[in-house]
Amino acid sequence: MINFTQQAGFGLRRRQRAETRFQWAGRGAIIISLAFLVTLFASIISNGLGVVWQSQIAVTVDLGPDEVDPEDIGGASFNSIVKKGLRDAFPEVEKRSDKKLLYGLVSSEAAFEIERQVSNDPTLLGEEQTLWVTASDDADLYISGQVDTDLPEKQRRISDAEIAMLDTMIEQGKARESFNRGFFVNGDSREPEIAGILSSLAGSALTLLVCFLLSFPLGIGAAIYLEEFAPKNRMSDLIEVNINNLAAVPSIVFGLLGLSIFLGYMGLPRSTPLVGGMVLALMTLPTIIIASRAALRSVPPSFKEAALALGATPVQAVFHHVLPVAMPGMLTGAIVGMAQALGETAPLLMIGMVAFIVDVPTSVLEPATALPVQIFLWADAPERAFTEKTAAAIIILLTFLIIMNLIAILLRRKLETRF
Repeated sequence: MINFTQQAGFGLRRRQRAETRFQWAGRGAIIISLAFLVTLFASIISNGLGVVWQSQIAVTVDLGPDEVDPEDIGGASFNSIVKKGLRDAFPEVEKRSDKKLLYGLVSSEAAFEIERQVSNDPTLLGEEQTLWVTASDDADLYISGQVDTDLPEKQRRISDAEIAMLDTMIEQGKARESFNRGFFVNGDSREPEIAGILSSLAGSALTLLVCFLLSFPLGIGAAIYLEEFAPKNRMSDLIEVNINNLAAVPSIVFGLLGLSIFLGYMGLPRSTPLVGGMVLALMTLPTIIIASRAALRSVPPSFKEAALALGATPVQAVFHHVLPVAMPGMLTGAIVGMAQALGETAPLLMIGMVAFIVDVPTSVLEPATALPVQIFLWADAPERAFTEKTAAAIIILLTFLIIMNLIAILLRRKLETRF
């Protein structure tokens, strides 16, 4: 016969075992989540670190007066000069098809790079000079050791003849890897070896600027009115329900709204940061309003009541006493909303910011693209070298997102008032 004490002890041990299983289930879930997160970051970083270095090839070019007129540098045919330098380095290459492979070892921008170097340093003129130019994407992959030479030639983008030429250059010290400055200062390009992210970064910055200037004051104003001054009736309840629903609407719906209203009805310029910022502002407004109202509710009612008791008007009580205390929470909500907007792609695709943009935009009315859209375009490109560019751009985007979220956390901890 089991007495009451034994039954109670058995039940207690069973609850303790159940609690232990629950704790280990929670720990297991965290460990699995962290494992997936570490795997994701490791994959992205391993693919993107290759962008830090870029392969270059040394070409001996004739910059004598017969080839380049010192008074008219831009009139010289630097493309022919580069090709002649490559032919002189490999005189045994005579067939037209082999010459084409030889010319393809350097970037299509090699002639422009030589021209820029000569324009910046005219003392190079007058004789032969050995100058470094960017290698093509296939040559870069081989020089950096990312080509499996054990595969049959038909399964590689680079032929045995090109590999033999590159091996000769490497042995002669005419191939090297240097810091890839162009990735950070160049715009987009069809050629992966010279493509950069500056144009997309500038487009994202201008788009977020427009988004912040529109969404922050409107969101704060709407939150203050709804929380402090709006009458509590069916209309205000309907508005509140719709704001909460808008926060869960898919972002592509806002893109369709921008396409039909801002572009179709209002006729605003397509593919510009102005329209992109307006669309993202519509998407961000519900988040800012909800966060701002929560920040206002967190302020003790005694703040407002004390101000009113001392003779302040309701407007003065809100703006002079309640709002300063709630502002840290409002800023946090705004920064989180901006971080969400920074990573959005679908709304920008709908308004045409998917266009191929090379030039860096300088105003909100110039055509531009954004960093998430640039990642989308590079991920869809067939060239193998764009894989590294895509991973590197993702790292930069994640870095900005992490920084913005850290700023939100630090601002909240530093500025919030504890009661």
